[in-house]
Amino acid sequence: MSPRHPYFDNGGLPIALAHRGFCLEGLENSMKAFQAAVDLGYRYLETDAHGTRDGVAVALHDETLDRTTDATGLVSERDWRSVKVARIGGVEPVPLLEDVLGTWPDVRVNIDIKEASGIEPVAKVIERTKAHDRVCLGSFSAARRRATLKLLSKPVATPAAEREVIAWWLGVFAGVNASTTLGDVDALQIPWRKGPAPLIGRRHVEAAHAAGREVHIWTVNRRDHMEHLLDLGVDGLITDRADLLKELLIERGQWR
Repeated sequence: MSPRHPYFDNGGLPIALAHRGFCLEGLENSMKAFQAAVDLGYRYLETDAHGTRDGVAVALHDETLDRTTDATGLVSERDWRSVKVARIGGVEPVPLLEDVLGTWPDVRVNIDIKEASGIEPVAKVIERTKAHDRVCLGSFSAARRRATLKLLSKPVATPAAEREVIAWWLGVFAGVNASTTLGDVDALQIPWRKGPAPLIGRRHVEAAHAAGREVHIWTVNRRDHMEHLLDLGVDGLITDRADLLKELLIERGQWR
């Protein structure tokens, strides 16, 4: 299957994505975590994005600073000058999305836009860094994804939003052509499980591939789960355990 966008070109090998970087110390979405993943040899990072009140895109998962930093409050209600003094885990600053894209110009970045506040700031960062060929831009909201794409001068890779994934997943059982349910998106990024039940099987992988779409699974942290999904033929795994995934891919001769 030929890649629909340069972002997916990994020489035919599975894409290994470091989920919010790699840091077993709880410093998710920090420059330290991203650097650790890059130092392991990762060419793909996964992160999240919000916009501050004054329109600055930051790499942070939650809508508030409360869980991961020593500060509190909604990111969208604070200016960058106050967000930048917050410390992830009490030690690491909240990164600018522009720094994530700019520090490692050969690394590809999967960006999940979490709130409407991130739409314009994220688009501006992609434009300034000219990172279109190495960004996969998604959101749980298709409307949020589309609004961001309209602000870009060139296409970026795009995964399906939550409702699009559900429609596709059900459509496979009903025999609906995946191209009908997926429209113009390039990939499916699907959770590994819903409670104890796996959501992905060979039937779904084959249906996606028949429609020319990639299948990436999140968040896969057990080696046996990684191996099972790779055997199914998925195209990418998103993991907190970048070390384990790298080890497995090396053993299988699938590490680039």
